[in-house]
This record gives sequence, structure tokens and C-alpha cells, in this order.
Amino acid sequence: MPDVGEGLTEAEILKWYVKPGDTVTDGQVVCEVETAKAAVELPIPFDGVVHELRFPEGETVDVGTVIIAVDTGEGEGAEPAVPAAAEPAAPAPAAEPEPEQKRQPVLVGYGVAASSTKRRPRKKPAVPAQSGAQQALQGELNGRAPAPVPAPVPAATFAPAEVRPLAKPPVRKLAKDLGVDLASVTPTGPDGTITREDVQRAVAPAAAPAAPAQAPAAPVAVPATATAPAAPALAAAPLETRVPIKGVRKATAAAMVASAFTAPHVTEFVTFDITRSMRLVQELKTDPAFAGLRVSPLLLVAKALLVAIRRNPEVNAAWDEANQEIVHKGYVNLGIAAATPRGLIVPNIKDAQTKTLPELASALGDLVATAREGKTSPADMQGGTVTITNVGVFGVDTGTPILNPGESAILAFGAVKELPWVHKGKVKPRQVTTLALSFDHRLVDGELGSKVLADVAAILEYPKRLITWA
Repeated sequence: MPDVGEGLTEAEILKWYVKPGDTVTDGQVVCEVETAKAAVELPIPFDGVVHELRFPEGETVDVGTVIIAVDTGEGEGAEPAVPAAAEPAAPAPAAEPEPEQKRQPVLVGYGVAASSTKRRPRKKPAVPAQSGAQQALQGELNGRAPAPVPAPVPAATFAPAEVRPLAKPPVRKLAKDLGVDLASVTPTGPDGTITREDVQRAVAPAAAPAAPAQAPAAPVAVPATATAPAAPALAAAPLETRVPIKGVRKATAAAMVASAFTAPHVTEFVTFDITRSMRLVQELKTDPAFAGLRVSPLLLVAKALLVAIRRNPEVNAAWDEANQEIVHKGYVNLGIAAATPRGLIVPNIKDAQTKTLPELASALGDLVATAREGKTSPADMQGGTVTITNVGVFGVDTGTPILNPGESAILAFGAVKELPWVHKGKVKPRQVTTLALSFDHRLVDGELGSKVLADVAAILEYPKRLITWA
């Protein structure tokens, strides 16, 4: 298991793409794992034949542990090849490594860094009960008298080993919540994977027979001594459901706690008329320069924030506690908060300040699509400077967002609603929204934060300022 991101100590195997006996080539993706930051596909650094998969899907594995062995065919009796930096799978009774010991990179393109993250305890696999013959054999091996072996049972009474159905974690959770046994579901996804629709279809037939019972039945004469059958008892739904804290949710919780109790937050709000920008969005959708691109109000909000940062560059900074310095940055890595099936992630657009409006639209579209597919890489979520969170898509007016750790500010874009508004001296229906800007008060004073927020609102109220202020 390679270190696929800074400070990570473990990863969960989501899916194997190979099985023992398959031929693999150097660089071929063999499995998908989920870290505390994202889902990542792992390539194999060998040519050969898969000899063994040492952990099943759903198992959490420590970094440095051998997860797959490949027979490279190098000479007679050659051992199956494994990554050079990986440790043997069998735990050794040696003492734990010293704190100064550093892990070595085992995957090209990813680095390693020291981390204080603690590994959660691994679940011990359940030990299957031994048969009488197995107990007798074990007793002989231990030098004990063999226990009486019961009469042999016909082979037909033994069930074959159960094969674990293929399904992603969100689908497994849905099945668990609905009380569906995945082993009884017919998969329709690629490579025999069970999808959400498969689980929902498995629930539908169970509910169908109840429908005819709603129709009134013809009256039937019942003798006075007859006793009506008792109604079947309904299964009670569980009052509590426990979900392990791991992966993206675990990392998000730790980051939010660290941010909330490290950086002193200040949040300011502004409500304004965004009608002109909403009209511009509709015009841009028909512009040939944006053919094939998704144009949304968020695009103009992002561009307005970038212009406001250029007018107030001091807001684009970071607090270096170790060196007691404020680091002013000449680049803007614009983060976009994205809700995914694995939780909230914040990938960012590198050097967003250099992009034209069509280039920014393309980058936003790629970022959102990659996040929804769960393919965002750890590198795409590192190095952010400021972030936008679009709470308006949920119908929310605004909020008080928490800073992404290491960043100076985060802008919340609220819902756009038609409201009565004073326009040119008359009350008219206009498109109105509210922006909220949270910033680190160690870096950003109230005056600076107010200027940035006011500039963003002014640009969106009169979008021609994108030209005059550019």
C-alpha cells in the first residue's frame, strides 16, 4: 500500500480490477483505494501474472503493507514480486519504529510527509468454527489425543463459500438502511457491480403485494364463534444507525475543528440586486465562445472574486505560525466546495487569476465532474488560497462558512430569489441574493474584508465592471 498523499497512514481497498491468474503490465491500474482525502486508482509497477490478492475489498490497510503479489517469472523458484518499499504482510514481533523514522515513497508522482495522524484499530476478522475433522487434526498437531469425530455429513449439506457482492460504499450503506441483502440482488453495473437502482428494484417487489390489500373486499359471512386471524406484526425500524468515522468524513471533521479553533473567524454579509448578472449568464450560454461549456451564476461569482482579489491583493495570504510570518501569495488557487457521495471535498483551480472567462468555465466544469465521479486526486485539493461554497443550490439564503485550513477567506453564494426591490426609484421585482465572506482575522482586518466583499457585490450588480476594473 503506497503513500498516496501527504501524511496518510492507511487506505481502504474499494475495488480490485484484477484477480489471481490475470496478466498485468507496468502502469496498469489494479485497484481503487479510498484515503482520508479521495479515492485513488493504484497502478502496478511490474509486468507479470497476479499471484495473490492479500486483502479483500472493504479492508483498511496500513501504508507499507503488501496488498498484491505478482509473479514476474524471473528465474526458477523466483518469489512473486512486491513493491520494494513495502513491508511483509505478516506482522513481526519487532518493536515499533522510532518517531524519527521516515517512510519512503513507493508510488511515482506522490510524496510522503510526517504525520501525527493516529491509525484507528483494525477490525479482527471473524474466525470460522472448525469442523470435527479439523479439530481432530489440530489436536494431533498439538500432541493431544484427537477428539471424537462425529459421523460424516453428506457433502450436499455443505454450502459453497459465499462470494462478496461488488458494490461501492454508498450503495452498501443504502442497502443496509433499506434492509436489503446484497447477495440477493441482481447486479447490472459494469463488471457485475451492484448499483443504487439495483438495490431500489430489489425493494420494490416486496412492497408490490401489499397494494391489492388496500382494495375493499366483498363482505363474507363469518360465524359468531369464528376468530379473525391476527394481523402480522410489522418489523420495527432501528432507532439508531452507527456509521464508522473514516475516509473523507474523518479528514473533514479534523480539518474543520482545527480551522474553527485556530483561525479567528469573522463573517460579513451583503444583499444586493444580481439581475444584470443573471441576464448576462443567459447571454453567455448562447455565445459561440462558450459552446460546449457550462455557464452558471457561479462562474460570474468566481470571476468577480478573482477581480476583487486583484484589487485587494493583501487578502490572498496565509499565516505561518511556525515562522511567525504572513505569506502573501501572487497566485490564486481557487477552491470550490463540492458535495460528493464520500463527503465534502474542496478541490481548487490552480492559477485561476490567469484564466479567461471561457477557460475558467472549462476548469469549473472539469472540477465538478471529476469530484462527482470520486476521481479527484489529493494534489487537486492541496495548495488552495481562497474558496467559494455555493449554498444557494440548496435554496439557502446564506451561511457562516468555516475556512478551509490554511486559507485566508471563503465566500458563500446564497440562493437567487425574485424579491421586491427599489430600482430607479420604484419598487419592482428583481433577482436578489446574499453573499457571506468569512475571513481569518489574523490576516484580514475588517476594512480589508469589507472592501473585498463590497467589490464582489458591486461587480455582480453591474457586471460591466468586469471590463472596467480588469
